[in-house]
Amino acid sequence: MEFEPIWALGLMSGTSMDGVDGAMVLTDGERIVEFGKRVFRPYDLWERTVISAAQGLWPQDDGPVLQKAKNVVEDTHLQTIGEFESVDLVGFHGQTLAHDPVAARTHQLGDGNLIALNCQKPVVWDFRSADMDAGGEGAPLAPFFHFACAKWAGLTEPAAFLNLGGVGNVTIVDSAKAAPEEPGALVAFDTGPANAPIDDLMQQRLGKDYDRDGALAASGQVDDSIIAEVLGRAYFNRPPPKSLDRNDFADVLDLVAGLSDADAAATLTTLSAACVAQSQQHLETVPTRWLVCGGGAKNPTLMRELAKRLNAPVQPVEHIGLNGDMLEAQAFAYLAVRVLRGLPTSGPGTTGCREPVCGGRVTRPNLSSP
Repeated sequence: MEFEPIWALGLMSGTSMDGVDGAMVLTDGERIVEFGKRVFRPYDLWERTVISAAQGLWPQDDGPVLQKAKNVVEDTHLQTIGEFESVDLVGFHGQTLAHDPVAARTHQLGDGNLIALNCQKPVVWDFRSADMDAGGEGAPLAPFFHFACAKWAGLTEPAAFLNLGGVGNVTIVDSAKAAPEEPGALVAFDTGPANAPIDDLMQQRLGKDYDRDGALAASGQVDDSIIAEVLGRAYFNRPPPKSLDRNDFADVLDLVAGLSDADAAATLTTLSAACVAQSQQHLETVPTRWLVCGGGAKNPTLMRELAKRLNAPVQPVEHIGLNGDMLEAQAFAYLAVRVLRGLPTSGPGTTGCREPVCGGRVTRPNLSSP
């Protein structure tokens, strides 16, 4: 049966914890027909502090800290939904607090049932659990959307979509394939730490959220011995698929503790680029371009470091007409429609699941359970 495209709203609050992205996509879950309205709802300092305090907690750690963060996540997402009209479906990712693929567990804070009841729209949520139940890493999940983006943009040669949020992840897309679940269409994995250590450094030392324009890093000197020490860790030699928690490399802040602010920022920024470059050893298909999104795409110092180290031109995703700020929110709009249709949202090449998996639960208004 033919499925007519619908307007889906995707919501994303990433590991940078800067706020909620909301974006509309008109899609049938296979092709992107049109991109629609976008809204960014920033967290204020109190909201960000509350969510940060809950980082690393699991559902069994239930208590005042977790409950307060849950309230903030749900309230701010509902406020964001209220900014949109003519929404047919909501894709609600929630806020990742902890991710442990080795133990096959992940924790995205936020109750999709509550969201559906309050916004009176069907909501797709809990995108990662089914993948992990099928032996997958539960991340990254944007690759199937990246495949659709490559088709939408008319790309004919292999391309790398590089998202530099708190953690970096890359998707190699062969858009000559017919569908994202087709063998060889996608290879995806987390590259290593990206903005999280830089942001944490800026917050701890200078009380700033991030290194604006990479200015502090540009003024410092890189400690190459620290780069070498981190790249020597087992994670980087492990073949994909593989994924990380935001805090898996939190100890790199200890490594730069003896450096000046500028030198520490320079070292951590270069580390982000070096991790991506190291990932090239795992790519059987050489991309003809690297298309960058996430906060890292707005850091000129980081983009220069990437250009030095990668094997093809480095460009922001805006170069092919996409919006790098909203790509993850748009991804969960697209994935929500796939879940509604029962189509796969991850596969062996993207998360390591045993076979293509349709992840996510659907909650319709006025129902207390999916």
